[in-house]
Amino acid sequence: MKHYDLAVIGSGPGGQKAAIQGAKLGKHVAIIEKSKVVGGAAINTGTIPSKALREAVLHLTGHSKRGLFGRSHRVKRHITISDLIGVSHQVVHNEIELIHDALERNDVDLIMGAAHFEGPNLLQIVREDDTQMLTADYFAIATGSRPSRPDCVPFNEQNVFCSDTLLDLDHLPKSLLVVGGGVIGTEYACMMSALGVRVTLVEGRDLVLGFLDQEVSEAFQYHMRQGGITLRLGEKVDHIEQIPPDNGTGPLVQATLESGKKLKAEALLYAVGRHGNCDALQLENVGLEHDKRGRLDVNEHYQSAVEHIYGVGDVIGFPALASTSQEQGRMAVCHAFGVPIHAMPDLFPYGVYGVPEISMVGKTEKQLTDEGIPYEAGVANYREIARAHLLGDDRGMLKLLIHQDNRTILGVHAIGTGATELVHIGQAVMAMKGTVDYFLHNVFNYPTLAEAYKIAALNGANRLAHV
Repeated sequence: MKHYDLAVIGSGPGGQKAAIQGAKLGKHVAIIEKSKVVGGAAINTGTIPSKALREAVLHLTGHSKRGLFGRSHRVKRHITISDLIGVSHQVVHNEIELIHDALERNDVDLIMGAAHFEGPNLLQIVREDDTQMLTADYFAIATGSRPSRPDCVPFNEQNVFCSDTLLDLDHLPKSLLVVGGGVIGTEYACMMSALGVRVTLVEGRDLVLGFLDQEVSEAFQYHMRQGGITLRLGEKVDHIEQIPPDNGTGPLVQATLESGKKLKAEALLYAVGRHGNCDALQLENVGLEHDKRGRLDVNEHYQSAVEHIYGVGDVIGFPALASTSQEQGRMAVCHAFGVPIHAMPDLFPYGVYGVPEISMVGKTEKQLTDEGIPYEAGVANYREIARAHLLGDDRGMLKLLIHQDNRTILGVHAIGTGATELVHIGQAVMAMKGTVDYFLHNVFNYPTLAEAYKIAALNGANRLAHV
């Protein structure tokens, strides 16, 4: 039986970085993965496949260049599922190879199989034809999460899907119902609409992506409607059922709303909530338990109630981002082995890869108002920026929220081409406690999207000066 300094359960973003950090500290590390391939949901069913799909959609439909070449511009007239999935598979394969290479270079033992605890320092790994036992001084649970699949939803992987199975479509439906206006639901709604699918999105709240700044959320809803998406906001689904074909069409699925409305489509994506993957770990054998949504409770060091067991990533809940999961894995292992490290700030960015893309860091206007913090907003519209016109996008926006007294940047909100890249400039200035004057007195390459910071800063400074 092998003994390790650190055993990591799960090879998604959090698990990878936890394992590699342990190896960098000179520790003997194992990472255990129950699936046939490494990478977790981020690489195989979630982040990377969906973003690869989005890039393929925007390229093949010509959507991202219609501002330059006209609304009729299209790279390929008839787009098939194989066109889209082929790109996704290529990117996923490349990412898997990179993970294998990183683990091998750092001498991390990769063990395939489903792990569960047999005792406080004892793991059993179960495979189809054998089992294996190992012991470790420390453990990092990075088992991720899965889409919620309530029994009342008739999932069949033919026309009723969760986000993990939607990419198994064998053809593009003519119509799609999306239940859930969170990140996953809105991203897939935008992609499918860009492909010409008639999309209806149902969301129980009055705004999609309610965590965003309200102005950005409202702008995004406008773009969704302009793209042909029907939004049913403030509506909840009562039940979902299969119904007979209508007028010679194929099988249909119907969602009946609590208001009595009946919505029909060829396919349905259920994208409401996720569930942590703690169920099979047999945590009771180490004196731990998970909550009703399968999540593990941890402290500020990502340490569970059992001090040598840590939890990172989606399995501990909010913010459940691949980026934050990586940092949590690194920090947890540093804490376990007594390596001083600065705590990860709350200053992490969000990215939503809709059409258009969205990103934010820091506070929203509502949060600042609720907290009684005096602020002013500086706005740059993409129509004012040469680079945006070169990219064919004159509808985007960058907004800076500026403290009225000390002029520090309190929040950055962007919607439009390159938003998820652009946000990091503001994030860096915020982390250094910088003020709006940084953007006023610095030079930006021309033409670039980064110029938006200068324009937004000038706009905000004028407002601060009541000009």
